[in-house]
Amino acid sequence: MDWVPVVFVIFKFLVLGIGMFFAIKWHYDQGKKGRQRERGEVLRTAAKVAVGFVLALVVLAVLTFVLGRKLGLDLNFS
Repeated sequence: MDWVPVVFVIFKFLVLGIGMFFAIKWHYDQGKKGRQRERGEVLRTAAKVAVGFVLALVVLAVLTFVLGRKLGLDLNFS
């Protein structure tokens, strides 16, 4: 009975290792197929996120100045 866990652990590592090899190979092959189209999609998404971030920053700045004026804070730059 002492050899059963050893055999099962070796078998488990063998099966998981083979499965991981084929999973990585499949994902690598899939990545090579649509690389050009994917690169354009990533660039468009990054541009959208950057524009959204800048708009959120502008809105936050405007709201900060509006709230500062309502509270009677002196917001002069001089």
